[in-house]
Amino acid sequence: MSFAALAQAPNRRRIEAWLLAFVVVITLGGHACTGLSMQGRLPAGFTGFAVAVFLLALVPHLAVRRWAARADPLLLPLALLLTGLGLVLLHRLDITYVAEPRLKIAPVGNGQLVWTVIGVAVCVGLLIVLRDHRRLQRYLYLMMAVALVLLMAPAFSSADQFGAKRWIMMGPLSVQPGEFVKIMIAVFFAGYLTVSRDALALSGRRLLGMRLPPGRQLGPIAAIWVLSLLVLVFERDLGTSLIFFGLFVIMLYTATERTSWVVCGLLMAVVGAAVVGSLEPHVHGRVEAWLNPMEAFTPEGIKAGLSNQLGQALFSFGSGGITGTGLGQGHPELVGFAGNSDFILTTVGEELGLAGVMAVLLLYGLLAQRGLRIGLLARDPFGKLLATGMAGALVLQVFVVTGGVMGLIPLTGKALPFLAKGGSSMVANWLMVALLIRISDSAQRRHEPASSRNAASGRSHSGARGAVAGVG
Repeated sequence: MSFAALAQAPNRRRIEAWLLAFVVVITLGGHACTGLSMQGRLPAGFTGFAVAVFLLALVPHLAVRRWAARADPLLLPLALLLTGLGLVLLHRLDITYVAEPRLKIAPVGNGQLVWTVIGVAVCVGLLIVLRDHRRLQRYLYLMMAVALVLLMAPAFSSADQFGAKRWIMMGPLSVQPGEFVKIMIAVFFAGYLTVSRDALALSGRRLLGMRLPPGRQLGPIAAIWVLSLLVLVFERDLGTSLIFFGLFVIMLYTATERTSWVVCGLLMAVVGAAVVGSLEPHVHGRVEAWLNPMEAFTPEGIKAGLSNQLGQALFSFGSGGITGTGLGQGHPELVGFAGNSDFILTTVGEELGLAGVMAVLLLYGLLAQRGLRIGLLARDPFGKLLATGMAGALVLQVFVVTGGVMGLIPLTGKALPFLAKGGSSMVANWLMVALLIRISDSAQRRHEPASSRNAASGRSHSGARGAVAGVG
């Protein structure tokens, strides 16, 4: 059965239930294998972990069955599979960190499980409260104002970690507002472009086969460009800046279908990155580390205290080969403190090999494909753009993280969605899943009424014919 036929099938909730059961088996199997491989026994608290994973699959499934019965059946299983794999990897890393106190890295697996529960609860709550995604259009400018405040807040916060300012402190908790800002901005862009897309698409002069955007309509993209540069300069957050600006360009192209916007966006991104990368010391340092990842292993690099994280990550990918060393049989602790956050993909590459990395990337690709398909199915322009924006934000974040870890682009320090340590990232990503489920359910309901009425009419006619035959 093709994916298109699968999404249209009337028993999509039953299919979702079977897929979720498969995800639970994979997650518990990976958790058990990790403990048996590293400690020779099942992990401590395995029963509690199994109950938690089972409820994480059952509760959102029941909520979707009740409040979004026609939603895409692959969204929830894909998100839960990535989350479950992340919990397995974090537990595997915790065993090593506890066994080697010299690393001075606290275990985070149990805390991530708590944040996963919170994220799934927020997802269910949004499905209950938000019955129609179009209601978000009423709060566009309020949402954008809140997003700008949250985006600028880390610049005035003292929570400066590892050279970047992307956290704000709320008591004992540190929050990354950028994870929530990307969703708010996607909602605002979807509403703004729904209203302004005709002016953006139809005006402008033609040059070299492209219709250039007019000056007054170029204002929004210039403002977003300046704002992304300010984030890059004052917060030294390359990842958020790239996602923020890239998301706007993707949604702008989706709304107008004009390549000139993409060309302008790429040119502005290159110019901005070149200028800031040359002038801002922290960003410049990351560019230098990207250009010379092995310099940290030279005597000069060791004396200067250069970070060897990228070099160790490349060694991890190389030593993993095609199938990897096996869960628990690698040395991801050599990457250092970022092994469970920025560089968690190196654990996949070393212990599950190229096959594991490709499987993870295919899961992300499939999740993004479902988001784009939901955008195609949606009847309202706002839903189309919002679903596309969610999918685009996911792809951009996966690209900037995996590209940095693999040495394709400079490191950005962002968390890999669903997989890496981070409470803010986990909650924000499950919010994104809830929005996609809601848009999917709404789109499918608008495609089905006529067929549903015909089916109901067919059933009533056949029933009437049976009754007549019975009387006869």
